[in-house]
Amino acid sequence: MITVGVEEEYLLVDPVTGLPVPLVEEVRRTAGLGPLAEDDEVQHELLQAQIEVATPVCETLDEVGGHLLRLRHAVASAAEANGCRIAATGAAPLRGPVLVPVTPTQRYLKMEGEARQLVDEQLICGMHVHVAIPDPGTGGAVMNRIRGWLPTLLAMSANSPLWDGRDTGFASWRTIVFGRWPVTGPPPLFDGFSDYERRLEGLVASGVISDRGQVYWQGRLSERYPTIEVRCLDVQLQPDEAVMLAGLVRALVATAITEEKAGTPPAASQPELLQASTWYAARHGLNSTLVDPRGHPHSSGDMLASLLHHITPALEDADDLREVSALVHRLLQEGTPADRQRRALTEGGLPGLIGLITETTTSD
Repeated sequence: MITVGVEEEYLLVDPVTGLPVPLVEEVRRTAGLGPLAEDDEVQHELLQAQIEVATPVCETLDEVGGHLLRLRHAVASAAEANGCRIAATGAAPLRGPVLVPVTPTQRYLKMEGEARQLVDEQLICGMHVHVAIPDPGTGGAVMNRIRGWLPTLLAMSANSPLWDGRDTGFASWRTIVFGRWPVTGPPPLFDGFSDYERRLEGLVASGVISDRGQVYWQGRLSERYPTIEVRCLDVQLQPDEAVMLAGLVRALVATAITEEKAGTPPAASQPELLQASTWYAARHGLNSTLVDPRGHPHSSGDMLASLLHHITPALEDADDLREVSALVHRLLQEGTPADRQRRALTEGGLPGLIGLITETTTSD
């Protein structure tokens, strides 16, 4: 069984105003010392109004879901104990007049000095899926094979339509904010693992980025774990939505490994079209067409059906087909989390929106 792990980032917000509050150390300390979360499962992030959780290595989606429920409950309880709430939204719907301070680590303070406005506006939260790979060479081949599917995954995960109290017109504004860093977006096509390493070394040697951790491609090989890390996803409103995406990513990686062993030629997604497709997916979510790995447009429903067809053998091997396909069909019926944020704001105003994004510990 190919193992998988999930990292989720949340905002810490005032329960009444919805404004970000810089209480990460208090919340992390409370969560880390409680009975539901180990200290290293709950970490700070760039800004002090952000907090991150990481599941252990999991073999089944049931494990993923169980750990996410446990960790969300632990962090939500710790936040409440410190007078705030966790918000599972890809971007802060509201920002106050006072800037949120940077977490005072050497690396983060250096980033603030180099890119102050970008750091000030990093009130965004993603979801990262780590999937085990047998070796780095296979990992590079996997990235070449899954990169064309990343815009579809992004569209499915879209959960950040609001910024500064208004609709941005984008389903995933997080993608646009994050895309302003120098090395972001879809990964390039690599000619093997040595080419991957050469390009990363060249980026660092150029001085444009400080270290390899600032390679923020939407798919990359992890520097810490023997995994491929998919980073194109907004954090999800509910744990079962995160489970769905984890299942899809794992199945895509498993399918890519199988195709690589069989010598099946990968779809050569052109970089300019892949970049444009990413922007378009961030703009529309599932409310327009999506572009397949070969560059052909399809309706969202047809594209998700094509994705499921592509990875069905891998989903069956992991005994995930029934759960993942049911969640995908529900997504098509109910819309993305971005669609639900917009509806909550229209129907319930700011209290309705805050209620939606802070109700994170139960499934729909």
